[in-house]
Amino acid sequence: MATDQPQVTFIGTATTLLRLGGFTLLTDPNFLHRGQRAYLGKGLWSKRSTDPALGIPELPALDAVVLSHLHGDHFDRVARRGLDHDLPIVTTPQAERKLRRWGFRAAEGLPTWRSYELHQGDETLRLTALPGQHGPGVLDRLLPDVMGTLVDLERVGHREFRLYITGDTLRRPQLAQIPQRFPDIDAMLIHLGGTRIAGILLTMDARQGADVVELIRPKLTVPIHYDDYPVFRSPLRHFVEEAKRRGFIRQVRTIHRGETVPLTP
Repeated sequence: MATDQPQVTFIGTATTLLRLGGFTLLTDPNFLHRGQRAYLGKGLWSKRSTDPALGIPELPALDAVVLSHLHGDHFDRVARRGLDHDLPIVTTPQAERKLRRWGFRAAEGLPTWRSYELHQGDETLRLTALPGQHGPGVLDRLLPDVMGTLVDLERVGHREFRLYITGDTLRRPQLAQIPQRFPDIDAMLIHLGGTRIAGILLTMDARQGADVVELIRPKLTVPIHYDDYPVFRSPLRHFVEEAKRRGFIRQVRTIHRGETVPLTP
């Protein structure tokens, strides 16, 4: 059922339900519970500190999954076992190859700037892969490829809403191309947390996140991915304090697990 305004429900980590027009999307499905371990690759594990607000059986009918990258805190063994294997999963080409080996036949890997469309009546939802980089320098080669996603909702060819989901990226020079190519971003779901492993920053902390808000200049920013695992070292309050200091706190909307909020200012 179409909603009057775009909405997001926060499930936990980077897992959200997006209701955009008549479409429902699931992002980065992480349904492990508190105390269960997520595999981060290269022999590294992290134990979840929180519970998801919903389980897979409680999800509404989905049109697609948006997966920024294939890490155990973004696509876990619960999702692998419980999600419909015919559901489209829009992700990186690298993740597509593994998902198809796991039986997810509709996985669609998008090179950067490439788009995938969903259609429903007079509505189109266009998902466009955007640049992202999970690690600094050559270390990034040891981590899964990551993408941001631009989500455009159109009715009869007219754009109604534009959302940017950052994915697990650091602030990198290539992000400057996003506002150049796609101005007028209505809302941004920003992955924060300041993830550190062996002292190395792998996701945006408060300062990098604030830099990206100032770069993208969305009308609304909703922070997610900030307190679910011990490797997340930059709490939400640090980002809120940085937003106050820089003067854009009125464009930030915080969200609790299980809460649904509009994606419009």
